[in-house]
Amino acid sequence: MTFHPFHAPNASSLSLAVAAVLLLASAAPAVAQDAPAAGSGATTNLDSIVVTGSRLRRVDTESANPVVTVSQEQIAATGKATVGDLLQELPSIAGNSTNPNTNNGGGTGASTISLRGLGDKRTLVLVNGVRLAYNDVNAIPATMIERIEVLSDGASAIYGSDAIGGVVNFILRDRFEGVQFTADFGTSSEGDGNRRNFSLTGGKAWDRGSIVAGVSYHNLDAVSALNRDYSKDALYLSSGEAVKQGSSATPTGSINFNDGSAASDALAAANGCSRVTLNSGVSGATGPGDFHCYNAANDSYNYQPYNLLQTPQERSNAFALATFRFTDNIEGYVNTWFSKTESASVIAPIPIFANGDNFLVSADSYYNPFGVNFGTDRTTGVSYNDLNSRATVLGNRRYEYKTDNFQISPGLRGGFGSSSWQWDVNLNYGRVKQTSTNYGFLDYASFNQAVGPSFLDVDGTVKCGSAGNVIAGCTPLNIFNLNDASSLGTLQSMIVNPVVSSVYTVKQAEANANGDLFELPAGMVGLAVGVSYREEKSTSKADALWTGDENGLCGVIEFCASQLTGSFDVKEAYAEALFPLLKDLPGIQSLNVSIGTRFSDYSSVGSKTNSKLSIEYRPVQDLLLRGTVSEVFRAPNINELYSGVVGDAPTVNDPCNGYTGGNDVACANVPTDGSYHQADGQISGKASGAEVAGYQLKPETGKSYDVGFVYDPRWLEGLSISADWWRIDLEDTITGVSAQTVLNQCYSNPASAFCALIHRNGNGTINYVAEPTVNLGTLATRGVDFSVNYRLHETPWGRFTAGLNGTYLERYDVLPDTTDPSTVTIRNGGMYTYAYGNFPRWRGLGSLSWNKDDWSASWRVRYIGKTRIGSSDLDQGLSADTDEAGVVRRIGSFVYHNLQVGYTVAPWHTAFELGVDNVTNKQAPLYYANNGGNGNTDVATYDVLGRFYWARMSIKF
Repeated sequence: MTFHPFHAPNASSLSLAVAAVLLLASAAPAVAQDAPAAGSGATTNLDSIVVTGSRLRRVDTESANPVVTVSQEQIAATGKATVGDLLQELPSIAGNSTNPNTNNGGGTGASTISLRGLGDKRTLVLVNGVRLAYNDVNAIPATMIERIEVLSDGASAIYGSDAIGGVVNFILRDRFEGVQFTADFGTSSEGDGNRRNFSLTGGKAWDRGSIVAGVSYHNLDAVSALNRDYSKDALYLSSGEAVKQGSSATPTGSINFNDGSAASDALAAANGCSRVTLNSGVSGATGPGDFHCYNAANDSYNYQPYNLLQTPQERSNAFALATFRFTDNIEGYVNTWFSKTESASVIAPIPIFANGDNFLVSADSYYNPFGVNFGTDRTTGVSYNDLNSRATVLGNRRYEYKTDNFQISPGLRGGFGSSSWQWDVNLNYGRVKQTSTNYGFLDYASFNQAVGPSFLDVDGTVKCGSAGNVIAGCTPLNIFNLNDASSLGTLQSMIVNPVVSSVYTVKQAEANANGDLFELPAGMVGLAVGVSYREEKSTSKADALWTGDENGLCGVIEFCASQLTGSFDVKEAYAEALFPLLKDLPGIQSLNVSIGTRFSDYSSVGSKTNSKLSIEYRPVQDLLLRGTVSEVFRAPNINELYSGVVGDAPTVNDPCNGYTGGNDVACANVPTDGSYHQADGQISGKASGAEVAGYQLKPETGKSYDVGFVYDPRWLEGLSISADWWRIDLEDTITGVSAQTVLNQCYSNPASAFCALIHRNGNGTINYVAEPTVNLGTLATRGVDFSVNYRLHETPWGRFTAGLNGTYLERYDVLPDTTDPSTVTIRNGGMYTYAYGNFPRWRGLGSLSWNKDDWSASWRVRYIGKTRIGSSDLDQGLSADTDEAGVVRRIGSFVYHNLQVGYTVAPWHTAFELGVDNVTNKQAPLYYANNGGNGNTDVATYDVLGRFYWARMSIKF
């Protein structure tokens, strides 16, 4: 496919772009220079430009790097509210990505990009070739973007660390005349999820310079999971049936007599079951007769109505882009922008797990009707019976985020006299500050005292402690009837709202030069060289109560926050050369080879050199054959290096369900009579950086391969066809080990190092699973990208453009631990897992656009292929069912249709657009709560709101 980058007066677009799939042609690529009319006798002088995915300037607009470009006009025509919404539709995007639909584990308003499903940490985001300080692409004001270039080929030799899956490069506007105001409104067919966008952009260009500046405002309303049928109930797939199971942390409590003591066994026998819950309508203190046997289908807690399908956000942006030519050979420039985002996530009222939260409900509590201990004694580590509850009287938990993002990149560029050589020197400073206030949590110390020993004093009041040893300032809590009105005041006195703040800064200086070296018979040899220095630093602080110790324990019931302070610097140097070897020979229109190498020296992990080799071969003018092999690497980031222990709530299927013996390491303390069953899909996890885990990280390394062709037939002008086979192999992958992987690998091999990460209570239930960040395994993925674009000639009915881009994923294999011969490879191709995300074999994006006079219209089609949950290979340890091993749930393919129509009122300099997304109102598929973390589905892949209407007006003065 022929992709023509937009002509820019200076192309410092260290851009990148990649093969396969950017918005699948919401429009055809723009041509850099118009060719002279046939027979006109005119000649065209093509300026050399920087080829995307390379530092070299050259005349060719097609190279060994497969590139897709989307213009500012094409972005606007999609009707997407943010850049993230647009990019996450690309067929080359897979796996787990964050977006405003990520509520549990999200809520910051951010959208991240995961090319090839390798994660946002392996996708490098640039702005005018300079690293973005914050990987939230929504922070980039859409009105300052000239075009987006996406490269899904490994580019570490050109751009350094992180460019494993590829690079997304935002090229900014450098020319704009006048003032433009735009207003955008949207709402779902259910009347919710409303969005409002306003922007004002102004610019002026003159002989020696230009300036473009603007402000924008974006507002998005929350949507409750209660408002959609597929998400309103917490549904589990259990024994082949969809069960409204929810959480065992219920307002009436889930009380389990399972610590193996004689007293507990006697209580189980007396009740006729080992698990009970409080009857409805009971007030005050309770007795054994106030409880009935727990039934998950009837008694579990439906938390879904309190969760969100779309998190609210309010974002303000400002930017300024300016250039000034000091002399004929020296130009100064500065790009700067600022964004302020206020966002939130909302989840159900705080769940309370006596064992998971490490507090002890005393057998000697006045309110304990059973006379046995529940929970864990944090001092001794001894665990007793399970007791789960939920403080619904306190209302929902809320996480409110405020994020300030500032970045500025000033520089100078110019030429060396009349030579071909050009240079560029620039600085880059970015600062991101995020503060989160977390509402609805409980003070641990007060809670632990309140559920400890208590007694009825002679004055008729219940007091903490024992007769003659009263604990001052403590009010006993009836945890067995937690939501009784008498408990409200006691609980409210324990409420804490911890605050966490973090500041990340990046400082960078870079110098580049490129030009011609000497001439070969086939053309000039080009060279690009450069050096850079970058320093990154991050600091986070949390309220003392919410700061976890080395065991992840802190002063708050539920999760703990992590303190983080760390920094590193990196010095780099690179060189890239292009050698035209042959041209204008029989069967060889042209043959070029380019080589590049980059040396990186990290203060944190040492030095690394990465190189690449690319070949471009044209047997005839219409056909380009290309191939690239690159070394890639990624150095650990600050969070991976220095994060402290922090709690999370991973979704897992415990392989010890129904355990009857055979692996007493993975299933320590689990009964062997087959009666054990995991109470909740979510468990407690404790993630940490490498330093806390006592582990020395090293960079992950690998190779990237790309082989393909571009065919632009002269016999059918306007048609472009391309296909690229790609492969990426990684070693020593840096990863926070998922809880499911830990459980599965230990169950497969009791001698596995993963087993030490599992912590079970005395009754066999999972207390928590440690999830440290380590270099551990390998990752191998490969597939094919393809595209067909056709721009028809002008017809009496207007001009039509059609496009189809797609990706076929052949494999995505993860070997979690290369040190253990028994470790099972997780084969993610065509499958969804909570740990890695969604990897359908096929993804596609198609479009048909039409323009005539003042009218325009477009039809965009997004295709998500079939996928499945679970594997029939029992060694994989993956099942879609909570009760049966090896169950596979198949999810059919999905097709989304989006329509847009526009009309321009030329005399008023005004344009109107109307659009409908998800025209057929396709609802998200059921993945079930035991497999997915949000809304019973995969919010990173599917549309969650249904049909959505939008309108936009733009006026230019």
